[in-house]
Amino acid sequence: MKNPLEGIALNPELTEGARNAIGVCLRVKPEERVTLITDETTKQIAASLAGEITAAGSSFHTFLLEELAPRPLKAMPQPVLDDLETCQVSIFAAQALQNELYSRMQLTEVVNRRKLRHAHMVNINRQIMMEGMRADFLKVDEISRRVWELASSARTIYATTAAGTDLRGEFNPNFRWLKTSGIISQEKWGNLPGGEVFTAPESVDGTLVVDGVVGDYLCSKFGSLHDAPLTLTIQKGRLQEVHSQNRELEDDFWRYTHTDENSDRVGEFAIGTNVALREVIGHILQDEKLPGLHIAFGNPYGEHTGAQWYSSTHIDVVGTRFNIWVDGRQIMSQGQFLQPL
Repeated sequence: MKNPLEGIALNPELTEGARNAIGVCLRVKPEERVTLITDETTKQIAASLAGEITAAGSSFHTFLLEELAPRPLKAMPQPVLDDLETCQVSIFAAQALQNELYSRMQLTEVVNRRKLRHAHMVNINRQIMMEGMRADFLKVDEISRRVWELASSARTIYATTAAGTDLRGEFNPNFRWLKTSGIISQEKWGNLPGGEVFTAPESVDGTLVVDGVVGDYLCSKFGSLHDAPLTLTIQKGRLQEVHSQNRELEDDFWRYTHTDENSDRVGEFAIGTNVALREVIGHILQDEKLPGLHIAFGNPYGEHTGAQWYSSTHIDVVGTRFNIWVDGRQIMSQGQFLQPL
């Protein structure tokens, strides 16, 4: 198979993050085979990942999406899906385009079924490789473990911000909390950079001021929302109102969250745990790992959380500088974890 990364010079600035991904997060072994999926925009980063896979002594196949199908993808190309059936480790390092979520869901269906160790690096860029991907993921994993222990038994989590967030989540003990700290296992694929603990909530009520970022393709379109936050009103787990000075953002977000009957339902309730991060940079892949709270409307990842409903969409929303209480116990003040947890 032709290597689409052949001839690309390795950028030494990306090496530390790539080594973290392959050696620490995925723990690739010489006897394992890797499927590496990338695109034209991201192939420099993919080359750095490929270099570390080679250094680990592992074999791999690289797929450049534009060589396989027009973008935006209507479906994940079959050669990619076929290769996933034969590997032990997979990496998706590419940019998200509008209406491509279905193709990524096809990919993760294979990942879930085959229990691959999979790194999801959607919208990865140089800045993220030099910031979030340089985190001490063993430290992030330890903090994530402690937050997971506290959250797993919680019935309520309450959050506020000086910007106006006043939000309460209620939780079903039958739904599982998951830790995706960057240390990736066969049990749950993870985004890289890692650093969050999440579940599907029973219900969410209140106001969330999104002064960080929104997800999917809207992230690249609107970037940081610091100067024009999105204010969301949520009742019984459903989005009721959306307000922003940026009317285009308001309209696009409302439209996205009304794609299907559950697109307006809170499917994810999460606490970011990557303590290497200090501020929002305008990229959801990293920003949702910022210590604090974020939620997502749409798909609840029921195969992992246990939620019994489905949506064809999933969009995260991130605020900043949270105060958080778990069953009345404060664990965060102004975006900083209180110690000891």
